[in-house]
Amino acid sequence: MNEFKPRLFVSDAEIEHLGEGLLARTLPRAEWTHEAHLAATAYLLLKRPDVDVDAELPDLIRRYNESVGGVNSDSEGYHETITCVFLRGIRLFIAEADLKEPLHERVNELLLSPMGRRDWPLHFYSPERLFSAEARRRLVEPDLGRFPEAAVRGRKGAAVREGIGR
Repeated sequence: MNEFKPRLFVSDAEIEHLGEGLLARTLPRAEWTHEAHLAATAYLLLKRPDVDVDAELPDLIRRYNESVGGVNSDSEGYHETITCVFLRGIRLFIAEADLKEPLHERVNELLLSPMGRRDWPLHFYSPERLFSAEARRRLVEPDLGRFPEAAVRGRKGAAVREGIGR
């Protein structure tokens, strides 16, 4: 898999902008990157207890996509399995993150961890299964490996979940 260096954040305000922009559907489409997806989700989990992320995130993303001219179909837009896999990864990471660190530092550590990598779902799913219309519509079970459960020590002393499921 190709090595990709994520865009890192320099302030908590950047992450708040992403999370609130998603909620309000005011975020410019060009800013809705992989890093923004993860940062906005982490923001919602950590800073917006009024948002039921499990219940609301799918429709938040769908409505946002439509607000910027996107389509939610069997081939583009919202993807249920990928969203659920990354939501699980973000929660695994947050569960052992240092809550004293600024939000942007925690999000940057997430982006640099196995769970933050764009290809993380491919440790659990074959491309055929992950990119199927069925997986886009609903959460499908992994066909390559189980999701990680064990923690290992990571950067800055925070525990980081092992991200390889094979």
